[in-house]
Amino acid sequence: MSAPPDLSRRLTLEAAVRLPDGAGGFSETWEPLGHIWAELRAGSGREVAMQAGSKSRIAYRIFVRSARVGAPSRPVPGQRFRDGARVFEIAAVTESNRSGRYLVCYSHEEAGL
Repeated sequence: MSAPPDLSRRLTLEAAVRLPDGAGGFSETWEPLGHIWAELRAGSGREVAMQAGSKSRIAYRIFVRSARVGAPSRPVPGQRFRDGARVFEIAAVTESNRSGRYLVCYSHEEAGL
């Protein structure tokens, strides 16, 4: 049996909110939903070519306490975690093991080079 995650990192869970821009479109902003204690485990990284340069993209597995499906404290794909200026976009969420006590959020962080 593996050791439980070390939930010693305080992250802010955020969700995208669309606001009308007055010209028939919208702008997107991020609204904090609350704080979650987590463990971050870095995976592989790679360089991603962009039109205006390149970025580094690092995969992370972020472990958090489980919450029931539909609870506002349960992360979902499309949301993100924030740690100060660092942002981790959530791509997928699943239980970390059979007991279901923890979730693993498959995420990535992008940084300009």
